[in-house]
Amino acid sequence: MDNWLIFFNVLILSVLIGLLIFMQKKHVSFSKRVFTGMTLGIILGILLQVLYGSDSDITMGTLDWYSIVGSGYVQLLMLIVVPLVMVSIIRSIINLNTADQLGKMASWVIGTLITTTLIAALIGIGSALLFDLNADQIHIGQEQQTRGADIEEKYDTMEEKTMPQRIVNFIPTNIFQDMTGERPTSVIAVVIFSFLVGIAVLGVRRKQPEHAEMFTKMVDAVFSVVMRLVTIILRLTPFGVLALMANMIASTNFAGIMELGKFVLASYVALITMFLIHLVLVALFGLNPMTYLKKVIPTLIFAFTSRSSAGAIPLNISAQKNTLGVDDATANMSASFGATMGQNGCAGIYPAMLAVMIAPTVGINPLSPEFILQLAIITAISSFGVAGVGGGATFAAIIVLSSMGLPIALAGVLITVEPLIDMGRTALNVNGSMLSGTITSRMLGTFNKGIFSDKHAVVEQTEA
Repeated sequence: MDNWLIFFNVLILSVLIGLLIFMQKKHVSFSKRVFTGMTLGIILGILLQVLYGSDSDITMGTLDWYSIVGSGYVQLLMLIVVPLVMVSIIRSIINLNTADQLGKMASWVIGTLITTTLIAALIGIGSALLFDLNADQIHIGQEQQTRGADIEEKYDTMEEKTMPQRIVNFIPTNIFQDMTGERPTSVIAVVIFSFLVGIAVLGVRRKQPEHAEMFTKMVDAVFSVVMRLVTIILRLTPFGVLALMANMIASTNFAGIMELGKFVLASYVALITMFLIHLVLVALFGLNPMTYLKKVIPTLIFAFTSRSSAGAIPLNISAQKNTLGVDDATANMSASFGATMGQNGCAGIYPAMLAVMIAPTVGINPLSPEFILQLAIITAISSFGVAGVGGGATFAAIIVLSSMGLPIALAGVLITVEPLIDMGRTALNVNGSMLSGTITSRMLGTFNKGIFSDKHAVVEQTEA
C-alpha cells in the first residue's frame, strides 16, 4: 500500500511539473514560473505533512523520489560553477586590456561584503536583545545534547587555526584538486587561479600577441559553450524550486519550530531588517530599489529554497549581468566571493545572535558596549576567514563563539530549526553578493544603467 501512495505522490509532482512546462510554452515569464513553482511546492509539502507526517515511511520514500528533481537540479548547478567562474573571469580580465582596475574591483567587492556583514552582526545583536533571547530559555533534549557534544568534539581544534592561516588556505596549491571542489576554499582558489591566468594573458599580449590572440579565441569558444550549458540548466529552475520547497516543507519538524518559535521570529526580523538595509544602500547609490528587487527575486527564490549560496552562483551571475547591468568581471567576482566570504546571514546575523544568547549564561552582560563592539568586529573579521565551508553558518558561529571565549554547544542545539532559518540566511547571503557587485560596478563606472532600467531585461532572456 505504501508503494502505491508513494507512486501517487510522485505522479502529483509530475503533473505539477507538466503545468510548469505548459506555462513555459505559453511564454509565461521566468519570474512568474519560479514563483508558481515555489507556491505549488509549499502546498504539496503541507499536504504531505498533513496526510502522512514528516517522518513517516511514505513521506521519506516520496521525498527520496522528489530529490531526483530538487537535489539533482542543485547538483547540475554545482557542476557548472567551476567552469563558469573560471572561463568567465579569465575572459573578463582579457577584455579589460589592463590589470589596473582589478585591485579596485577586488577592494570594492570585498569591502562591501565585509562592511555589510559588520552591519548584519549589529542587526543580529539588536534583534537578540530586542527579543530578550537567552540560551537558558531553550529546552535541551537528548538529541540536542548529542548534537552539541558532536559539534564541540568535531571542531575542537578550530581555535588553533589563526586568521592568517585561514586566509593562506585560499591560495591554491593544486588547481585540479580545487576544480573538483575538494577543499572548503576551492571556489576562492579557482577565482585566484583564474585571475592569475587572465593577468598572464595580458602580459603575453604585449610580448607575443599572436599567442594571446589564439588563447583568447579559445577562451571565447569555451565561454560560448559554457554559457549555453548555463542557459539549459537554468531553464530547469522552476522545477527544481518546486521539488526543493516540497521537500523542505514536508520534512520540517514543526513541533521543534514551535518550541524555538521566539528564536525563529527574532532571526527573521533580523534577516528582513538587513534586507531592507540592502535596498536602502541600492537607493543611496542612485538606483531604484523596487526595480532592483523585481530583477533579483528569481535568484533569491532559488537561494531560499535550495539553501545553497554556491549553487546559486550561475543564477547570481546571470541576474547581475543580464538584468542589473553589472559588468562581466564584477559579476563573476562578487558572485564567487559572496558565496565564500562576507555572508550577511550565515556569518553576520547568526553568530552574533548566538553570542548574545550565550553571554548571560557565563556571566557576561550582553548590553556591555565593550562586548557588543568586540562581537561585531570579530564577526566581521571571521566572515572573511570562513570561506565556503560546508555548514557555513555553524562553522561561522563556532569561529565567533570560540574567539569570544564562549561555549559552542548551542550551535548544535538549534538543529531543529536550522533548515527554516537557513533558507532566509542563504537568500540574504546571495542578495549581499549581488549588492556588492552592483555597488562595485556603479563605483567603477562599468554599470549599464540602460539594462537596469529596461523592464524587459529580465532573467528569461538567458533562455533564448
